[in-house]
Amino acid sequence: MKSTRVPLNAEDAGVAPLELYFDLVFVFAITQITVVMAHDLGAESLARGTLLLGLIWSGWAGYAWLGNMAAAHASAMRNLLLTAMAAIFVLALSIPEAFHDAGDGLNGPLVVACCYLIFRTLHLGMYWRLSATDRLMRAQLTRFAPAVLTGTVLMFCAATTRGPGQTWLWVGALAADFVGIAAGGAQGWRLRSTSHFAERHGQIIIIALGESILAIGIAVRGDALTWSIAGACLLGLLVATSLWWIYFDVTAGQAEHRLRSEPAETRARLAGNAYSMLHLPMVLGIVLTALGLKKVVQYAGTGESHTLSEPLEAFPLLALLGGIILYLLTHTAFRAVMSLGIYRGRLLAVGALALLWIIGPHISGYTMLILVAATMTTIVVEESVTHTSERAPSAVS
Repeated sequence: MKSTRVPLNAEDAGVAPLELYFDLVFVFAITQITVVMAHDLGAESLARGTLLLGLIWSGWAGYAWLGNMAAAHASAMRNLLLTAMAAIFVLALSIPEAFHDAGDGLNGPLVVACCYLIFRTLHLGMYWRLSATDRLMRAQLTRFAPAVLTGTVLMFCAATTRGPGQTWLWVGALAADFVGIAAGGAQGWRLRSTSHFAERHGQIIIIALGESILAIGIAVRGDALTWSIAGACLLGLLVATSLWWIYFDVTAGQAEHRLRSEPAETRARLAGNAYSMLHLPMVLGIVLTALGLKKVVQYAGTGESHTLSEPLEAFPLLALLGGIILYLLTHTAFRAVMSLGIYRGRLLAVGALALLWIIGPHISGYTMLILVAATMTTIVVEESVTHTSERAPSAVS
């Protein structure tokens, strides 16, 4: 009789091509979130965009853990990933209507809730199958399932609610998810391949950074290329490149090595705290930076009501500087949790960016972009000189 057991990943497994393909729906989802936030940039759009990103992240992180456990080439795992991919893709299509149904066609908030239910149920179902002979994992799932159920119920309640109540139901749904993970502990979760896990999270950082580059280019799509547009775009690319360097030059390789050296009994907890939890605000920081860069570069466009000689408005300034500050602080926390040490230059850069925030209303958008790019470039140059010995041979590959 043919075995129905799903083969497990090898301990030295890397990320499978199917997982890279699976992640493409998250590229689209992040793009959708950025577009929604940019459409009417303000406190409400920033808050709701953050909630949407949290929803997308909970799905991605869950499947990152599952992909680390089960071999992607197995037919059951392949079918599950492709089915979940379809659900997440439809959810991404519904993001513009996640809080306000357009009135025509399917009910947007209800579609989001249904897709959430599908991809979380598929995820738990496969884990339940994998835990058939693992008592600790089965107990872990039993502790975690009520949080997923609570979050799902709140998502459906939010689909039938409007106004601030709807937003708070979203907050409750995501809080149930993350609190459930924290309260359930990590004793039953399994981390089979540290290289797979670290590589997968590095790729989601690349996806978010790719959104930054797309946002810069799309911001002036249709405009004739001018020196001011080219200069603004190149400065924006320099900022995005600095964010990439900060993560991949030294820290990515160090973190993977540190995770591999952690005892098996505590490795899952360390991975959850450092990667699953802290990478969410890191990705949020990149998305906010992308949003800020998009707005700044738009000021250079010929059809805009603002120009780069004017100061940035409050919320574009908040997105640009607040996003980079959030990224740097979260990255510092990531290094601290992984016991890798803290780079003081990054904290000094946070102080410099906070000062730019204060003087932002009094300087032009172009000057602000130059100063931000100069601050980030200074970090790269300083760390390239002072931390050369810490760089792994393949750290920036």
